[in-house]
Amino acid sequence: MTYHVPVLLSESVAGLEIRPDGVYVDATFGGGGHSRAILGQLTTGKLIAFDQDADAEFNAPDHPGFRLVRGNFRFLGQYLKYLGYAQVDGILADLGVSSHHFDASQRGFTFRENAPLDMRMNASSPRTAGGILNDYPEEQLSSIFRQYGEINNARRLARLVVQRRAQQPFRSNADLLEALAEVTPRDQPSKFLARVFQALRIEVNQETESLRSLLEQSPALIRPGGRLVVISYHSLEDRMVKNFIRNGMIEGEAVKDIYGRTRVPFRQLHSGVIIPGADETEKNSRARSARMRIAERNESKEG
Repeated sequence: MTYHVPVLLSESVAGLEIRPDGVYVDATFGGGGHSRAILGQLTTGKLIAFDQDADAEFNAPDHPGFRLVRGNFRFLGQYLKYLGYAQVDGILADLGVSSHHFDASQRGFTFRENAPLDMRMNASSPRTAGGILNDYPEEQLSSIFRQYGEINNARRLARLVVQRRAQQPFRSNADLLEALAEVTPRDQPSKFLARVFQALRIEVNQETESLRSLLEQSPALIRPGGRLVVISYHSLEDRMVKNFIRNGMIEGEAVKDIYGRTRVPFRQLHSGVIIPGADETEKNSRARSARMRIAERNESKEG
């Protein structure tokens, strides 16, 4: 079974503009598809890959220039400092969840299989989907469904969850599907349930917080002229990346100096977002929602 099919593989690696002797980061190793493509262009260069899932270690290539770090990329700067790298030539992040997580039905990432409400990418993390459903206040649940799942009737969903858990705690995916049966649309049930599960997964794994940390660290970690390549699958994540590249901030407008000049750490390459072609989306359905942005580190720290 294929662990994961990398999305926008050739485009993302090309976006890094790899130097054979450079140092690069694959922030989301997964099945190692992007990493192998990067390693194929290195001679004396190095690649440091990150993944918090222990299963990813089985995919590590035997290459002298490769190092796999078992950890979340939100701690990228700390790990690089420990490994002796002040800056790197490029960072690639393919966000979201890998195909492997959906295929490993016992981990609860998909509504198509009954399993414990887990959804942890890092199995040692204390936060699970079941814990969120059983413990979070109604208002917080509503916010998660609305923000991470883009669900219009998020408040009603949260109310149903709270009513159900008062009678019986949530333990399995089947419990959640049963609780949401009356609000699950008959015409597009899969789309609706996928959004619910996506919202829970993002909260379980603190995915937006990790992305924020990665973006905010990147100006100090990427050398001038180096590249930042991010592939996202959720509109919230894409907005974060877009705004950071454009303004140097996750939210708000770029800061101007006393002369009214805007200084940002990155320069966006291409006219905007890059999406997969029809051939790729036909072969890999996960690619349909992919959005890639590429930026180059400006020559000075001030931008």
